[in-house]
Amino acid sequence: MIPEISQAPGLVQLVLSFLQELEQQGYTGDTTTSYADRLTMATDNSVYQLMPDAVLFPRSTADVALIARLADDSRFKSLIFTPRGGGTGTNGQSLNRGIIVDMSRYMNRIIEINPEQGWVRVEAGVIKDQLNQYLKPFGYFFSPELSTSNRATLGGMINTDASGQGSLVYGKTSDHVLGVRAILLGGEILDTRSMPTALAEELGHDETRTGRIYRTVLERCRSQRQLILDKFPPLNRFLTGYDLRHVFNDDLTRVDLTRILTGSEGTLAFITEAKLDITPLPKVRRLVNVKYDSFDSALRNAPFMVEAKALSVETVDSKVLNLARQDIVWHSVSALITDVPDKTLLGLNIVEFAGDDEAQIDRQVEQLCQRLDALMAAGEGGVIGWQLCCDLADIERIYAMRKKAVGLLGNAPGQAKPIPFAEDTCVPPENLADYIVEFRALLDSHGLSYGMFGHVDAGVLHVRPALDMCDPQQELLMKHLSDEVVALTSRYGGLLWGEHGKGFRAEYSPDFFGETLYEELRRIKAAFDPDNRLNPGKICPPLGVDEPMMKVDAVKRGTWDRQIPLAVRTSWRGALECNGNGLCFNFDAKSPMCPSMKITRQRIHSPKGRATLVREWLRLLAERGVDPLALEKELPGKRATLRSLIERTRNTWHAKKGEYDFSHEVKTAMSGCLACKACSTQCPIKIDVPEFRSRFLQLYHTRYLRPVRDHLVATVESYAPLMARAPRTFNFFMGQPWVRNLARHRIGMVDLPALSVPSLQQQLVGHRSAGMTLEQLEKLSVEERSRTLLIVQDPFTSYYDARVVADLVRLAEKLGWQPVVLPFSPNGKAQHIKGFLQRFARTARKTADFLNRIAQLGMPMVGVDPALVLCYRDEYRQTLGEERGDFQVLLVHEWLTAALKTREALAPCGESWYLFGHCTESTALPGAAAQWGAIFRQMGAQLESVSVGCCGMAGTYGHETSNLANSLGIYELSWHQALQKLPRNRCLATGYSCRSQVKRVEGSGIRHPLQALLEIMG
Repeated sequence: MIPEISQAPGLVQLVLSFLQELEQQGYTGDTTTSYADRLTMATDNSVYQLMPDAVLFPRSTADVALIARLADDSRFKSLIFTPRGGGTGTNGQSLNRGIIVDMSRYMNRIIEINPEQGWVRVEAGVIKDQLNQYLKPFGYFFSPELSTSNRATLGGMINTDASGQGSLVYGKTSDHVLGVRAILLGGEILDTRSMPTALAEELGHDETRTGRIYRTVLERCRSQRQLILDKFPPLNRFLTGYDLRHVFNDDLTRVDLTRILTGSEGTLAFITEAKLDITPLPKVRRLVNVKYDSFDSALRNAPFMVEAKALSVETVDSKVLNLARQDIVWHSVSALITDVPDKTLLGLNIVEFAGDDEAQIDRQVEQLCQRLDALMAAGEGGVIGWQLCCDLADIERIYAMRKKAVGLLGNAPGQAKPIPFAEDTCVPPENLADYIVEFRALLDSHGLSYGMFGHVDAGVLHVRPALDMCDPQQELLMKHLSDEVVALTSRYGGLLWGEHGKGFRAEYSPDFFGETLYEELRRIKAAFDPDNRLNPGKICPPLGVDEPMMKVDAVKRGTWDRQIPLAVRTSWRGALECNGNGLCFNFDAKSPMCPSMKITRQRIHSPKGRATLVREWLRLLAERGVDPLALEKELPGKRATLRSLIERTRNTWHAKKGEYDFSHEVKTAMSGCLACKACSTQCPIKIDVPEFRSRFLQLYHTRYLRPVRDHLVATVESYAPLMARAPRTFNFFMGQPWVRNLARHRIGMVDLPALSVPSLQQQLVGHRSAGMTLEQLEKLSVEERSRTLLIVQDPFTSYYDARVVADLVRLAEKLGWQPVVLPFSPNGKAQHIKGFLQRFARTARKTADFLNRIAQLGMPMVGVDPALVLCYRDEYRQTLGEERGDFQVLLVHEWLTAALKTREALAPCGESWYLFGHCTESTALPGAAAQWGAIFRQMGAQLESVSVGCCGMAGTYGHETSNLANSLGIYELSWHQALQKLPRNRCLATGYSCRSQVKRVEGSGIRHPLQALLEIMG
């Protein structure tokens, strides 16, 4: 729907008229001119920022054709359009003013597959890993590989001719595109494929835009054939932008316009569909991780591995390896890349062999390993060790670590961050080691830190020098370095853009191509887009148009960010340090990363989008002279007054009347966050949205009233214990239709859970575990303390799922422990989530004091719910700092792992149990599922971990009316499907929210793993 005209900044009346006309003509996609949505399209994975006027999300090729047809109307001739995919480009390829046409939201259908002929037809918004997930059962994959494969769209890959690991064998994207469907400005459809030259010449006779394109391309590529062959170096990764070299085959008998469009960066047409060549999956894969005493040794040792017929050779330097060691990803690969005794690992080559002949692959691997052993014995080549991976899952874990390396570089400490601008240089592989020596000398001469990794088999190097883009001098240095790297790369027979496209770097094109060939590129641009309206400023301008190209030193994010005071930038690190890598756009429903993005497909509901909005909100505050740090500092001593209440009431009334305030758009994005905290560990930069979300909400509600439901949620730990004294009465009352109606329509809460009947207190009547005071605990003997387990209550399990706590008491007793349920002390998690930070600080301080006193008794403390226990470790430490103290509350599996150490393992028997991971627990404690598995094995049972994403409940998120549809949609993405395939009575989950969501949707719940253990023990 067309948004109403508001006071949002930067709206253009002609653009609004175009959108209105578009909808009237039958356009079925989404349109937006909101400041928030436009901001999320103003950045990509580069350092640049360029605000568009509007964003379109077409649903089909017909929608795109309608956009292009209306764009040709004389009324709208001044408007420009830029196609966009996943936004993973590192050089601003998809950034522009005007109207962005985003294919990723809806145009993500796999249309047709022909396994017999080995091809598939897809829409432009299909994600690379999504396609490979679809192709796997057929025994195929789409082979061009890249580190952003879980969020990069195929349309984007085609437009940048993307490639990566394994390209020496598998080639680039353009080598696998059999044809595309492209929409020209004016609405004409251009379907490309390889065809006889005679047929192409015949098409060139037509007096249409398509005919003009065929005429121009054939004439120019034929007349300049020899110059083209002479000019372009024989590099595996060489990109021209418009691939003049491969339009004709070698004997000029066939023509394929597809090669002009692959790598064109959206400057020629809107690519909406593609027919792709697919590759049979290799039956055998082997990976050798070769360890070195230096990065230089790894580089110089790589060529002989290529000679050994390896599929690919990837290299990683010590900086990247050390960053990986500090990240959650290292947990998955630590056993596959072990340290070498008495040696320091400073370089790694990841060498893969793949094929269908297992005996041949094993011979190749054996020969390589023998050569490595010989080098080690002779003390040559810098080789200090190697490890072989034969398991497919292990191989994929290694590559997942390697892929994450790009983002990990952005997590370097300090204001200077490794940034992309010369990160995909390509030189002949035999020159790479010497080239890098000079490259490093250049960076070292400026005292810069940097990390390096790359595809040494193809001569491609990824290097990102650390620069502070908020410092104008460092910004100038970036341009200087860029010029120097261009010259250096040229001396070694290579080029600047070996893999990631040109984008803003196209200013170097005239010098590289030379006057004659650059003019040919401009002629081709003119045939497709004579008025320079498609992604202008990239690749080249059309002949006859003298508009300037985008520049390397164009406006960057840092240009805007430096307007925010340094103290604020430092304090709000989470929002400011997002580098745009876009891992939060991960399509995989089984990944816990950002469920709100997965269900809405809206970028404002992603960690990157939320960080972008908060960054702009802070900039606008600075522009108005408002210091958020000063406001936060004043809050503890600020008392609520009648005047402030009247002020907030008036502001809220104006907001409801439609008065514009950008903070409302930020609030909308924040309200969609489930506060699952997966971003704080899964994001390479560790962008912790719940942390800055709560700070934003706190400040937002100093100007605007809070909804009643926020107060109800924040005080749940006050009234739940009181209601639990008469659970039947309160359940009867809450179950009345008029109460449910009131809750849903007036308060905004749905499906509120019933209190446990009988209550926990009733279940433990007369039991020694309940009612012990601190004084009584202090009187226990040393021996009694050594077998006493203290159970820390949380409000949700104790009052709404009390059987779990009671079963923990029984389980502890069966294991020979004396359990004691500690008096309930509020945790405060709900207060933090809703932005009641002053109240949360008081709650946390009081409970921390209580738990620290208990901790001095030296008895283990255990809590049942992961979200609440992890709050003690994370939010408490963030809020209280050293005041938090040293108390430790264990999760059940952590306590059991220690408690069962001396217990003899039983022989496994019976059916398997199935553990559904809690998103906060599985991301913060990636070893939790494996520990539960070990505990079950010790008890003589088999536990299988089920790969799922978020359940969609996340505390009270799923109970809020405004979130209901998304909550149920998130559950449907992975949990519902997985549960349908398994026996419900064998399914388990540690999270109260997860169990609550299953019960709400499926009608019957699942149990906590501790309850399964109790059953196993009999």
